[in-house]
This record gives sequence, structure tokens and C-alpha cells, in this order.
Amino acid sequence: MAGFTASDGAHIAYRDVGQGTPIVLLHGLMAHGGFFEKQAPLADRFRLISIDLRGHGGSRMAGGRPTVERIAADVAELAEALDLESAVGVGWSLGATVLWHVLDGPAGARFAGAVVIDMTARVLNDAEWDLGLSIEACEARSAAIRDDFDSFARAAGEAIFAQPVTAEHRALADWAAGEFAANDAAAIGAVWESLVRQDVRALLAGIRHPTLIVHGAKSQLYGADTADHLVAALPQAHAVRFEGSGHAPHLEEPDLFNRTLEDFAGRLTRAASSRNP
Repeated sequence: MAGFTASDGAHIAYRDVGQGTPIVLLHGLMAHGGFFEKQAPLADRFRLISIDLRGHGGSRMAGGRPTVERIAADVAELAEALDLESAVGVGWSLGATVLWHVLDGPAGARFAGAVVIDMTARVLNDAEWDLGLSIEACEARSAAIRDDFDSFARAAGEAIFAQPVTAEHRALADWAAGEFAANDAAAIGAVWESLVRQDVRALLAGIRHPTLIVHGAKSQLYGADTADHLVAALPQAHAVRFEGSGHAPHLEEPDLFNRTLEDFAGRLTRAASSRNP
């Protein structure tokens, strides 16, 4: 695993394999870059860069109280350090919010497009917004992270899959639960608190990158109306529904996801080539 030193001195771990158009893979809360292992077959056609976001995996010891904004700065700094051009950003859950912040900043010029996996523009619901989670659900998660992180993390690791978990996915769900539980509760709590404060709706209209919205039909977090909102809010977006998936289509239907990602990235490359003969 490679690593780079962020501007504040923190060590950020990442994997960098393959050649071709860069695909930057940003995982969800409590996960790490290894949750994109099923995308490894794409490395014979693309350059896959999977980052362990600050507070997670190999970047767990970065220190401090990680925020979404600081994590986005890490990703932007790495994109610059690697001198990425025409990259495709893939953001799953938390990773999508991070990606939106990156695309809204100067580093957005290094990206040609984006893939958003099962995420909303705002996690916390209020009287005028119901495409996230209720105040009670968010407060319950905060309390569980603080008071019984192991139980919370293991349950969350299983819950990313369509329920009930099939025999095909049982071993993977058990692995995810264990990986989630291996995190530091304080760091995850800080990231979660930051995520709940996010409201990126104002950013979306300015993100002109072609975007693929990936929605798991059996997601326990976000419904089809959430995906519909993103398609309407982003200037160049369309959605694809994964009928057999919950919150993690790239894990649950990896072959279909990989084909979909390859096709999307290929169309971006062809569009760029036609503009620059």
C-alpha cells in the first residue's frame, strides 16, 4: 500500500494499480479502500486508485477529529500529487459527499466525471427535507457509536447488504461487519458528526461533471426518490438501478457494476476524444 503526506502532516494510505484512465475510489463510513476489491478486474483497462479516507483503514492514525472537508482536502491533494487528468471519481455513501466537495473545488478540473453510489445530498431530515434520515435515527446512531461501537459497527456492516443477507453474500457480510468494527470509535464518531452537518444541495447545480447515480433497489438507507433528486439537481446526471442490491451495489452485483462503470468511463473518454481530435 502506498501513502502520501497531507498538508497537515497526516499519513494517508492508498492503493494504485493498473494503467489508463484514472478511477478514484472513495469508500463509505467505517469502510476502507479494500471494499473496492471486487473492482480489481478493471485494472487491466484503468488505473484504480482506492484511498483509505482519513480515520479509516491505513489512514486510521491520521489523528485529530476528521471532518468531511479535511477528507476532501486529502483527496484533492492526492489528485494533485499524482497529477491526475480526466479521472473518474467514484464515491460510495460518505465517499460521494467527499467527492462532491472535491469536484466543487480547484481539483475538480482533474476529473472528467463522477459515479455516486447510494447517497443523498443531505443526511439529516427536517421539516422541508425527507430524503435522508430522521433526527431520531441520526441521534440514535451517534449514541450507538459513542456507547456500543462494536455492536453498532457489526450491525451496520451487515446492513449495507440487501436483507435478508443471502447465502451468497453471508461470508462477505461477516467480513464487512468485522472490518467496520475494527475502526476507532472516536474517529468514526467525528466523521459521522461532520457528515450529518453536511448539506451539499447548493453545490450540486455547479457540478457540471457528467454523473452516474447508482441506486440499490433494496437499500435500507435511501430510496429511488433520493436518486431522482440527484438526477434533477445535477446538470448532467442519469441514474441506474441495481435490482439485487442494497447500499453497496459494487459489492453485491460487482460484475454488473464493473460493466456499468467501464461503459460510463469509456463514454467519457470517447466524448473527450471527439472534442480534442
